[in-house]
Amino acid sequence: MVAVTFLYVLVNVAYYTMMTPAELLLSDAVAVTFANRALQGLASVIPILVALSCLGALNGGFFGSPRMLFVGAREGHWPPIFSMIHIRRHTPLPAVLLLIYQLINFASFSRWFFIALATLGMLIHRYRFPLHPRPFKVRVSVPLVIAVTFTVVCFFIVGLSLYSDPWNTGRSCALTLTGVPVYYVTKGKSILLGWEIKALALEQERSLDGGKKKPKTKKPKT
Repeated sequence: MVAVTFLYVLVNVAYYTMMTPAELLLSDAVAVTFANRALQGLASVIPILVALSCLGALNGGFFGSPRMLFVGAREGHWPPIFSMIHIRRHTPLPAVLLLIYQLINFASFSRWFFIALATLGMLIHRYRFPLHPRPFKVRVSVPLVIAVTFTVVCFFIVGLSLYSDPWNTGRSCALTLTGVPVYYVTKGKSILLGWEIKALALEQERSLDGGKKKPKTKKPKT
């Protein structure tokens, strides 16, 4: 992860070294424009490399995103059909089909928004509950600044999407928020049951504390 981030920063530094900000904004393909100036012999190869890079990123998305839906359905947060897998290939086929069907314009905004919320929640949880047991542990050598920087960049991407294309991102946000009432409708009984259990436990604690207190007695008058 550190090596990829370092190389990505170097590539952007190279772009700004060879091109002005105005040329970057006017260019339809920044990598091709950069290659025409700095790597004239490889200019024809750059589009192929960019296509391979996009293919690799898309392939990684198809591997990761459907499995998040698969795990969510297995934990009861999605319909059970998305927790099913292919009989022979053992792939989450319903989740993959749903990912293919969803609109590409809506996917990017919601993806980065939930990634930002997840990393922010992780930071808050680590701060509020430092001694809680965790399924997996992060090495101490990984500095906290990386997690904070990643969270800030994710929220920056979300804000930039709202600024550059407010219509599509606004519809994506509205579509994402429609899942909130669906969640409370489908999981409302368990949530109410949890609240009732907490309320009963709190009442029992108060009653026990009240029984332990000694009654106050008045001193006899002399």
